[in-house]
Amino acid sequence: MGAGYRQQSLWDEPPAEDDFMVKEDVANLQAAFERRVLQGLAAEWENALWLLPDPLRRCLRKPLFSINGTARRLGSWTPYKREIALSRDLVNNGRWDDVREVLLHEMAHQVAHEGLKAKKEPDHGPSFKKACQLLRADPAASGTHRPLHERLRRGEKLDAKDRIVARIQKLMALAESANPNEAHAAMSKAHELISRHNVDLIDRGVKQHYVSIFLGTPRLRHFREGYHLAHLLQDFYFVQCMWVEAWALEKGRMGRVLEISGSDKNVRIAEYVHTAVRRYIDTAWADYRRGKGLNRYRKTDFAVGVIEGFRSTLKKASGFDAESSLLPARLEDPALQRYIAHRYPHVRTFSRQGPGHDARILADGNEKGRKLVIAKGISHEDGFREKVLEYKQ
Repeated sequence: MGAGYRQQSLWDEPPAEDDFMVKEDVANLQAAFERRVLQGLAAEWENALWLLPDPLRRCLRKPLFSINGTARRLGSWTPYKREIALSRDLVNNGRWDDVREVLLHEMAHQVAHEGLKAKKEPDHGPSFKKACQLLRADPAASGTHRPLHERLRRGEKLDAKDRIVARIQKLMALAESANPNEAHAAMSKAHELISRHNVDLIDRGVKQHYVSIFLGTPRLRHFREGYHLAHLLQDFYFVQCMWVEAWALEKGRMGRVLEISGSDKNVRIAEYVHTAVRRYIDTAWADYRRGKGLNRYRKTDFAVGVIEGFRSTLKKASGFDAESSLLPARLEDPALQRYIAHRYPHVRTFSRQGPGHDARILADGNEKGRKLVIAKGISHEDGFREKVLEYKQ
């Protein structure tokens, strides 16, 4: 027999027809998903185009978009094809703001090449850097560069002497404590550390690295609790919140998503708090609504109550309700404000009248939210052995 040929035995089972159908279904779903991604890349490109000055914007034409199988590069711009290609691994496994970050990087190459006529410059030369600044793009977001969320999860190496930052980052947990007094004491300590550290950095003018990430996924519609939670993060966690346009992949249209900006450490903390509060609301609501036949709008009432109840606890922990507080006064960060002004050159405010709410459910949620505390664990190595606290998950 020739090499590579295998005679089928009578004992071999022929491939099942169902197997072919499953593979075909998977292939069709993947193709549909990638078509939706390509539509999103085109929409995000058109949206980013308005960040450019008018003469530069008019000389650019929409490129081709593609998804390739290479895992070595997140994206590429090919001038002779006029094509922006993104890695299939990135679009399959990355978050949409990571995908958009790479798209803007490759768009900056296009702007440098076609708009600024930088054909004889290095790939990452002066024109490319100028294009990145105009597009608010990360100059490093390509090649083997790790997406922002992965970099944030890995964290940065901390100076062993920076004990305040080390304590803040060791453990932050949102939970219902078995001992409310201990839980509130721990939360007060956490906010004292966070507040003092940030105020000290701002007061001394220490240069910080600012980042922006999406919280959640872009959607056409957001419920009222999302806005309440955004205000809470901005008021207590040293981040700035903006609702920005982004491609809602499931709906195939541009929607909106909450984006937070701040130092990488504060963004990590705020992202964790956002996720934990959302999870707490879902769990508490599942218990509360059992057997009551309540609809989605009543969940919004309950969730807003939880968030505002939690806010009242944070106010006490931060000394907002006290006539004299040991915490330093909250300072605006001028460097963060400059970052925000550059990143969001066109900002508009809006308000909407929400539907009526159920006062009883709102009050029940508020009571539940007051039991939710943010706790700062302190390890033995910090020299506070007597203050080590444990919390139920």
